[in-house]
Amino acid sequence: MAAAGAGYAQLLRTRHAARLLTGTLVGRLPTATANIAIVLFIRAEGGSYTLAGALAAVYGLATAAGQPLLGRAVDLYGQPRIQLPAALVSALAMCVLALSGTGSLVLSYAAAVVAGLFTPPLEGGLRALWPSVLGGRQEQVHAAYAMDAVAQEIMYTVGPLLVTVLVALWSPAAALMVINLLGVLGALAVVTSEPARRWRSEPREAHWLGALRSKGLLALLAAFFFVGSALGSISVAGVAYADDHGDQSVYGWLMAALGLGALIGGVFYGARQWAGTPERRLRALVALLALCYLPLLLTPGPVVMYALAALAGVFLAPCLACAFVVVDRHAPVGTVTEAFSWLVTFFGVGAAIGTAAAGPVVEQWGTAASFAVAAAGGALALAVLTGTQRVLEGAGRSVPVAGSSENDRNGDVEPGLRAGQKA
Repeated sequence: MAAAGAGYAQLLRTRHAARLLTGTLVGRLPTATANIAIVLFIRAEGGSYTLAGALAAVYGLATAAGQPLLGRAVDLYGQPRIQLPAALVSALAMCVLALSGTGSLVLSYAAAVVAGLFTPPLEGGLRALWPSVLGGRQEQVHAAYAMDAVAQEIMYTVGPLLVTVLVALWSPAAALMVINLLGVLGALAVVTSEPARRWRSEPREAHWLGALRSKGLLALLAAFFFVGSALGSISVAGVAYADDHGDQSVYGWLMAALGLGALIGGVFYGARQWAGTPERRLRALVALLALCYLPLLLTPGPVVMYALAALAGVFLAPCLACAFVVVDRHAPVGTVTEAFSWLVTFFGVGAAIGTAAAGPVVEQWGTAASFAVAAAGGALALAVLTGTQRVLEGAGRSVPVAGSSENDRNGDVEPGLRAGQKA
């Protein structure tokens, strides 16, 4: 872990790297905290779990729909022209939701749709920038993917706590607006940077399917739909668990524990050089992820539950870091931002479905049953990766990819995450 920390510190000393990573993380706070912020806001307004879950799901589905479209636009027109205007529209729409409350359901749903559709594809944009920022050095690019996954978990650890603090200091409505203002500032920091202003995508083959013409990428996306559903269901199940214990702060700590576990797992994963192909390793990681969701069904007291949540998060960041490399191996040339945005989309759609499903399950069968939705999502993700094994490993050796060497594509060199290795 010390080697990983040194490797990440070295990466962050690269010119523009710290600014881009920090700006992207801050810019993605609205998306990272949308589930908890919307659920807490709707509950404070007197809405039901079902309504809260439905609005969060609508936001998630709209985000999922907008990401690949905006990602393709970024590939075609560059980052500044797309990212900042989108962030502004999304933030304004979320402010409308915060100010209107549940007085008009039509307005509430419309605001959630607009906010989601215009969520800027900062996540895919950052991964598209890493090769130019790091001089195209593959080992450092893959290390940056690992650092990105670890940094996400810091965001998912701090984000829920930030929302609960803002709710305690002001109100759920104020929390929604402050988080989205921060998102605009983060996007502004990214698009005004030199790498974002200069970046242009590689020439792409004209094809209406874009990145989706890769069968290996489609297989990965299908699996991460179910990973997303598992994580999305926990956001509602966690609120129900906190309600059972009469303290909403329990939810913030539960989500923070989940993020902390993922942070620890991501740092450990990035500290090693792993043998074998990333596709095979991803199957093992998803299997462990699914297994660690099962103890949550026990719903013990808060202290033990925090420990179980941390355990459930341990394999999340490694799964994401490994998936980033798999995307890189399967994305057709010139579709890098779009390909990573599709990963966000499928993950987001899954999270939205998981969130929507967990609400009725809580009301019908109770809190423990809602955590079973997460376990089922992990199991289905593993089933998809197992069923598409030949497609993933076969296509990974032949499909041209953006930003990877010929040896990486042929499987001769392990494109693992060497977070601790110096350039």
